[in-house]
Amino acid sequence: MTTATTTDTSVFEKLESEVRSYCRTFPVVFERAKGALLHTDDGRAFIDFFCGAGSLNYGHNDDAVKQRVLDYLAADGVMHGLDMHTVAKREFLTRFNEIVLRPRGLDFKVQFTGPTGTDAVEAALKLARRATGRTGLTAFTGAYHGMSRGSLEVTGSRRARRAGAVTGGDVTFVPFEDGPLGPFDSIDLIERLWADPSSGTEPPAAVVVEPVQMEGGVYPASREWLRRLRGVTEQYGVLLILDEIQSGCGRTGTFFGFEDAGIVPDIVTVSKSLSGYGLPLSLTLFRRELDLWQPGEHTGTFRGNQLAFVAATAACEFWQQDAFLTGLERNSARLDRFRTELATLDPELVLRGRGMVLGIDTAPAGGADRAERVQRYAFDHGLIIERCGRHDEVLKVMPPLTIAPELLDEGLGVLHDALRAN
Repeated sequence: MTTATTTDTSVFEKLESEVRSYCRTFPVVFERAKGALLHTDDGRAFIDFFCGAGSLNYGHNDDAVKQRVLDYLAADGVMHGLDMHTVAKREFLTRFNEIVLRPRGLDFKVQFTGPTGTDAVEAALKLARRATGRTGLTAFTGAYHGMSRGSLEVTGSRRARRAGAVTGGDVTFVPFEDGPLGPFDSIDLIERLWADPSSGTEPPAAVVVEPVQMEGGVYPASREWLRRLRGVTEQYGVLLILDEIQSGCGRTGTFFGFEDAGIVPDIVTVSKSLSGYGLPLSLTLFRRELDLWQPGEHTGTFRGNQLAFVAATAACEFWQQDAFLTGLERNSARLDRFRTELATLDPELVLRGRGMVLGIDTAPAGGADRAERVQRYAFDHGLIIERCGRHDEVLKVMPPLTIAPELLDEGLGVLHDALRAN
């Protein structure tokens, strides 16, 4: 019997689909992980500024979350429950409401939609159309909402849409507040389209938006822009869907990215770091009066991931801990200071971010080729960092929210050296 050896990647090359991507950028075999560190099977350690594309905001294998999971496994807790009542689900719903929803004044129903973020988006779009009786949607250039067909309809990337054979449909795209071509008053455009009976555009069922466009290049929406968007959607009876799949669970410094604007959306999608442990969990949250589903109208085999409920309950409790909240504030301030340092290092770089995400846009300062060289230098020196943006020209800095200050400094130092050397 043949077994894989250390650093052997032949089985991946032979058996795994060519669709794989991250392993091409980071060509090592990872074996274990803890906190903000990833360890390979040949003994190397990497600081993780990628966090599973935002799925590990609380770091790898947090001790408190892990113990809760181990205890549940040791007690032979139910592992698969579809949408049946279980103790694990009851505890999650209770704590999520007490810690996340109620303190923010959010009187939402919770729908468990399946394992990943795109499932939450699909449910949100389906519900919005049902609730309003309209089919149209408004989305934004630069948006990313998932890779299933409905989510692709409101995703801006031509490459992703072509791969899914998605064209046209009932979606009107308008420019986001900011983008590679500069700022744009998209709210004014939306108002003009909806107010004019000869615009050729009907008010849609919903507007779907990310409070920070992550994959599009780390473009945060301003407070005023989100407030204006909320105002115009309310005026025309259009539902507002906030996609918090990557921006949520603390990435922007608050649990939800929209909190800063002081608005209440109609529907919110949450996934990625919700479980706190990298386990699949995806929710669609919505105002109570929108809960128009009949039993069984929207289902999914893995919408009852009990182990994810257990981990997510533990992760919610971070938001009650002074040490966590203080650390998040401290690390966010350090990332903001690093932004200032980079502006001094290279004034041509365009720097955008909020909380614990920073986008380093190299478009006017070397472009995608430079970003790729920086990413490679960082990898060669023990740092994992992702690229995003229209042409992968933006370095997306996303350390764990819980990263130790000295490890954050070390990773930022590698990135500083990478930008200076390239």
